[in-house]
Amino acid sequence: MSDNHSEEQHIGIPGYLIIFGILFVGTIVTYFVALTDLDGKLFPGANTLVALGIAFFKMTCVMLFFMHVYWSKRLIWLSAVGSFFWMAIMFAFTMQDYFTRGPGVFGQ
Repeated sequence: MSDNHSEEQHIGIPGYLIIFGILFVGTIVTYFVALTDLDGKLFPGANTLVALGIAFFKMTCVMLFFMHVYWSKRLIWLSAVGSFFWMAIMFAFTMQDYFTRGPGVFGQ
């Protein structure tokens, strides 16, 4: 009973610093994407879509390494993947609402 947690994996301080660096760079990239007018260059809602993609990548890093899902059993992986699909559905509903609005709704 006392050795239930003896097989836990940890990435150590260098691994945590790498993940911190990835999250920091993702935040900086999100900031610069917000300053760039992708809505006018690509399609309406491009800024939001890119920001959500970066946020999704950052959430994946946090979930895999800080929450130790990377080293967990298959049931934990199944619930993590199910959560990803649920979040993708919610993002799709959000973008559907955003894309179906008329011009000028967001102050453009």
